[in-house]
Amino acid sequence: MLHPILDISNFNVILTFSGIYLLVFAVLSLKLKQRWYLGEALPSFVIGVILGPVCANLIDARRWGGHVEEGQIAYALTRLVIGIQMVKVGYELPKQYLRQRLVELTICLLPLMALQWLATSACILLMIPHLSFLTSLIIGSCVICIDPILSQAIAKGPFADKYVRRHLREFISAEAGGNDGFGFPFLLLSISILRYADVPLSGTAKRDWIGATDTGRLGGDAGRALAHWAVEGVLYMIIMGSGYGLLVGFVGRKGLNLASKRRWIDKENFFIFPVAIGLFIVGTCGCFGSDETLACFIAGCALNWDGLYHAEVEARHDSFNSAIEVILNFGTFIFIGISMPWDQMHLPQVTGITISRLITLGILLLLFRRIPAIMLGYRFMPKICHSWKEALFMGYFAPIGMFTMALFAAWLATNLVGVGAICYVEYARRLLPDPGQSDSEINRLTAAMIPVVYWLVFFSIVVHGLSIPVLNGIYKWLQVPVIRDHPVEVMLLSENEPIPNNSVVDRRVHSVILNNRFSRNLTMDSEEQNEPDTIMLRSREQENYAESSRSSTKGSLRQVEQEWHVV
Repeated sequence: MLHPILDISNFNVILTFSGIYLLVFAVLSLKLKQRWYLGEALPSFVIGVILGPVCANLIDARRWGGHVEEGQIAYALTRLVIGIQMVKVGYELPKQYLRQRLVELTICLLPLMALQWLATSACILLMIPHLSFLTSLIIGSCVICIDPILSQAIAKGPFADKYVRRHLREFISAEAGGNDGFGFPFLLLSISILRYADVPLSGTAKRDWIGATDTGRLGGDAGRALAHWAVEGVLYMIIMGSGYGLLVGFVGRKGLNLASKRRWIDKENFFIFPVAIGLFIVGTCGCFGSDETLACFIAGCALNWDGLYHAEVEARHDSFNSAIEVILNFGTFIFIGISMPWDQMHLPQVTGITISRLITLGILLLLFRRIPAIMLGYRFMPKICHSWKEALFMGYFAPIGMFTMALFAAWLATNLVGVGAICYVEYARRLLPDPGQSDSEINRLTAAMIPVVYWLVFFSIVVHGLSIPVLNGIYKWLQVPVIRDHPVEVMLLSENEPIPNNSVVDRRVHSVILNNRFSRNLTMDSEEQNEPDTIMLRSREQENYAESSRSSTKGSLRQVEQEWHVV
């Protein structure tokens, strides 16, 4: 006689608790996002910590195959999520946005980012003992990048719909897309200088820099270091990655337009197209070792260069890409919470790192990592930052997150396995030897960088995740007016569909008017072409619009009592 088999395996436990969390979050999602202004990142991270080894110990990634498997899973998962996210960031920008904001993006991604690198490294040098300025530069280059997922929640979330003007939201989104790719030259420059510095107790180089695969110091001079950085860091990673992303996006756009024109592609696969591009670029760039994050972002911009793809996606009420993004975000931040190396964050006798030092470092970076650079440079970007308040907002909300985690997960997998992946981040990490296997300067670096970076990721997720609810409370207390610019009419698909923030319902035509919407219409190519959108709304009776603008947008369509009288 057969008996039921009780199989409490890791896989079944993960599915069980992930399902419970997703169900609970789904039931409360509208409250969490539109009322309490909490996205997926912070709750998912907290759940990961609770389920992980430090608390309930119900899920332990080390049981899935050891530390090697844990590092490889973290690295692969973050690459996948970031690749898909970057394509989505690119195609949601207005058409030809990179050309319109080329000067401002250049200012932010080159001189201002260099200032951020130096300020961040100085804070790390001040608070983390036993590090040289050069090794502080290496860690600093890893945390100057803006997390694309957390920044998109800030730029496109319900709070931004009410209080952050569209020109600033668009630029924050675009900068986050390019920022991750442009962070690599700073990392490789500092590593190149470290590796090609004089070898301790030796005056000769171990081998030539071209094609070098050894870890640790190679010896040489500054010329070799700069040559290595220029060829591999700038030409191969940045320029080749950008060109490859442009090519893929251009070919994809032409092919998709042709397929749509001839009715070859159905609705589902039309929505899947950006995901497919992201998967393709992450895979191919991983094979030949170029900058996949920048390539995915450029490909997304090229896909929507004529504005047709995003306009069609909006017209078809696409929810597939957003749903895929949410599911991937859930899984990734839960995994990060599970994998946090809490045991390495207070080792005063070994590394000199203590919790008090890490907390002080997080506060210093919150104040000096980005805000001073943006406050110095915002006057050169008048189209983006109209005042010092907008510059302060842009400087403060620059979270550290998944890209940094991917970088160090790659380092963890590489050094434990002894082999390196091809992606440029893992390539940078495999240039460093195993902990304790080199001279004192590199050994101190490899011992300190994992707890420091993981802590800063944790600190940023918590602080930036809670900043929006706090700021919303302050704005309400100060009675800051809600932005009513650029209203756009959107049809509702169901009476039970929740009403977005900063919107007004028109029950008669079964639609809502969204104010300060992130996405532009196809006809609005520039800021000078915003007028038709406003004129359309002014053709309605002014008194009715004024009354409806003051009506509450909370709840579903059935809860809204006021109607418009359409002319």
